[in-house]
Amino acid sequence: MHVHRVVVIGGGFGGLQAVHKLRHELVDVTLVDRQNFHLFQPLTYQVATGALSPGEIAYPLRTIFKRAHNVRVLLAEVADFDLDHRELQLHPVASIPAPESIAYDTLIIAGGSHYSYFGHDEWSEAAPEVKSLESALGVRSRILSAFEAAEAEPDPERRAAWLTFAVVGGGPTGVEMAGQIAELARDTLPHEFRTIDSRMGRILLIEAVDRLLTSFPPSLSEKALESLQGLGVTPMLRSTVVDVDEHGVTVEPAGGPSERIPARTIIWAAGVEASNMAARLGELTGAEVDRAGRVSVEPDLTLPGHPEVFALGDMVRVRRPDGSVLTLPGVAPVAMQQGRYAAEVVRARLRGAPSRPFHYLDKGNLATIGRGSAVADIKRLELSGVIAWLTWLLVHLWYLVGFQNRILVFIRWSFSFATHGRGARLITDPAAEAAAREPAAR
Repeated sequence: MHVHRVVVIGGGFGGLQAVHKLRHELVDVTLVDRQNFHLFQPLTYQVATGALSPGEIAYPLRTIFKRAHNVRVLLAEVADFDLDHRELQLHPVASIPAPESIAYDTLIIAGGSHYSYFGHDEWSEAAPEVKSLESALGVRSRILSAFEAAEAEPDPERRAAWLTFAVVGGGPTGVEMAGQIAELARDTLPHEFRTIDSRMGRILLIEAVDRLLTSFPPSLSEKALESLQGLGVTPMLRSTVVDVDEHGVTVEPAGGPSERIPARTIIWAAGVEASNMAARLGELTGAEVDRAGRVSVEPDLTLPGHPEVFALGDMVRVRRPDGSVLTLPGVAPVAMQQGRYAAEVVRARLRGAPSRPFHYLDKGNLATIGRGSAVADIKRLELSGVIAWLTWLLVHLWYLVGFQNRILVFIRWSFSFATHGRGARLITDPAAEAAAREPAAR
């Protein structure tokens, strides 16, 4: 008897939900990922600022599905797709052996996205992002090393550059990142240095449009702006980044001349681009691909001409039944709902039952600014301050994978709230350590 073979690419929010919904079905599921863990991406910025440790927001995929006997986890990277023969071609990861290809009856692709540098990929070295665990750890080392370098720097101008932190992008990640750096400088570090006053650090939040958090109502954007300013963050609205290097960032305000800002720590949180798999799928199927690299899928999330291939999450746009195309926000709830939907369609097909087009249920938006401060837009209910912050805490604890991680994060947050401390302030990147020693060597 042939058992239906489902291959799921990506152990993020969408892929995880798809596998979870299929774990009790009479199907063989193979989850393919180049990492052996699920990463709770909404909290990577807290790893980058020393508020949480990596193991508290990541959970091994094999542990998640250890009791699901029809689920196999495969550590490998996708090399290409053979849609005609229904095979997925693979590459090994870090010299760990992997099969050259794997056959499927149904393929669910949840490849995610990465930050876009708008045609200036060379900026990524000087302005890293915090979307992955590795990059978050690198940013953590850069931030902490900047304070160390400032402590050892005798020249006032160079010291000021070390104490200037520029965050590019005024979306939720940028707002949360800027707020966390401000709290680190003003609440955690003031009594730990002897030469510098960490509270003199300059935190810039650079955004090209005229307000922060554009996916929120304007009133909540204004409250977020006020909260950030209360923390000491300097928002730079209507300012476009035109150049980035290891010594600073050049911005061009609307209607004004460009300005060079010396800053030794620049963090990128502006705009996303779909996984390269989306462009490849568009090439293979003729599906339209937009400027952000997202491939257009049918109302049931399948690729044109290939009803056995689902694509979901940040890498897709959804075609409505009337032919129009809907671009959904690149947030975890979208991917989770699409992952569950794809699994439901697979189950319906196996039973010979019909399925409805995908419909996204928008449950709202949340963003935290700092200690006891957040904004929330939930079903047209606008919240801010402590109530929104408590809502943000509960939602993130609820969706965090692993009971142990929920307990650890709750304890960590409670301790941090009571003491203003951050227990994961470790410099682990040798390059950042070398950079911190650079001023003393001059």
